[in-house]
Amino acid sequence: MASFIIEGGHKLNGEITPQGAKNEALQVLCAVLLSPQKITINNIPDIVDVNNLIKLLQKMGVEVERLAPNSYRFCAQYLDLDYLETVEFYQQSASLRGSVMIVGPLVARFGKALIPKPGGDKIGRRRLDTHFLGIQKLGAHFHYDADKKQYEITAQQLRGCYMLLDEASVTGTANIIMTAVLAEGTTTIYNAACEPYVQQLCKMLNSMGARISGVGSNLLTIEGVHLLNGCSHTILPDMIEVGSFIGMAAMTGSQITIKNVSYHELGLIPDSFRRLGIQLEQQGDDIFIPEQNGYTIESFIDGSIMNIADAPWPGLTPDLLSVFLVIATKAKGSILIHQKMFESRLFFVDKLIDMGAQIILCDPHRATVIGLGEHFRLRAAVMSSPDIRAGIALLIAAMAADGTSTIHNIEQIDRGYQNIEQRLNALGAKIIRVN
Repeated sequence: MASFIIEGGHKLNGEITPQGAKNEALQVLCAVLLSPQKITINNIPDIVDVNNLIKLLQKMGVEVERLAPNSYRFCAQYLDLDYLETVEFYQQSASLRGSVMIVGPLVARFGKALIPKPGGDKIGRRRLDTHFLGIQKLGAHFHYDADKKQYEITAQQLRGCYMLLDEASVTGTANIIMTAVLAEGTTTIYNAACEPYVQQLCKMLNSMGARISGVGSNLLTIEGVHLLNGCSHTILPDMIEVGSFIGMAAMTGSQITIKNVSYHELGLIPDSFRRLGIQLEQQGDDIFIPEQNGYTIESFIDGSIMNIADAPWPGLTPDLLSVFLVIATKAKGSILIHQKMFESRLFFVDKLIDMGAQIILCDPHRATVIGLGEHFRLRAAVMSSPDIRAGIALLIAAMAADGTSTIHNIEQIDRGYQNIEQRLNALGAKIIRVN
């Protein structure tokens, strides 16, 4: 198990470029299974979860050629479907939650898929009902083997239909889209997730010959086709990394420029930081964060306490609430953080409380932060990262704390952030990785 040793109190300065979006990468990588032709994907982040999915695709028979550090060419002309029956496939796919999105492409193209109950972050129950119900409505049959903890999915003939999703699940929507593009007839998906990552998947599939309309809305219409071609696709910058860097600059009182952020794809993220009093400027497609000695949380127009909550797009992404929570500890004023979508993501606040933060954990979904202002300094601590997003929040806290902190289990951070200590050290941070 690896750890970070962080010497706090150092200001950052310079420019940093966000990696490709992890959540988009997991979707579009699974989409390569839909076509026998060559597909090139650029700006793929070099992170554990994405690299593990690429390895899984290789084991399944996908030809993978690395063209540049973050660009790959894939060809899924010949797949070894027998590999799905192996213990190795079970172990690899069970440890990677994103692997559930191979179900749609495999069922659409080959009429068969096997998948164990997937793993991922320990952030609460994330059910697969939306995925499976949608794919079932297209004509697939599911069987769950309780002894093996494995789903077997088969389909003789997929047919388009109308469906109203019970929740706007991002990965569920992506899985259903990838099933429907090769189904016979027309599929209509209402209450579809419309995150930029889903929009990117639809744009990629359309460039391969799919017929998807309504992209960017929660009502998608998909006219099935018989075959998809190859394409070239470039992944968006990771909005979660952009938000994390904004939080780092604010907590450490630093001046940095975040380059090439695809600003118009960030939605509410910039204005949500401004609500906490953080100054940031759009400069072309970059974000400039000036040095601030302090920042004050706004109140609502009627004077009531500020409340920041997650919601399906175009609401605020839940992946950034951990960052908002930690930067609020150094703000002036109070705020309620409401994590609606996952019931365990706020449990890391006990570590911030140990560092001196004034936080009340109201219940598994809500925490009140009493910001102590610019004169407040967190204390150094020894802690462990419970998941990707809490891990980066703890790293931000350690960078702003007095003294030297240690974060264990940083493999969780590596799952979502590419060479994070090297990139931050280049800006002036003092982070050492130890095994």
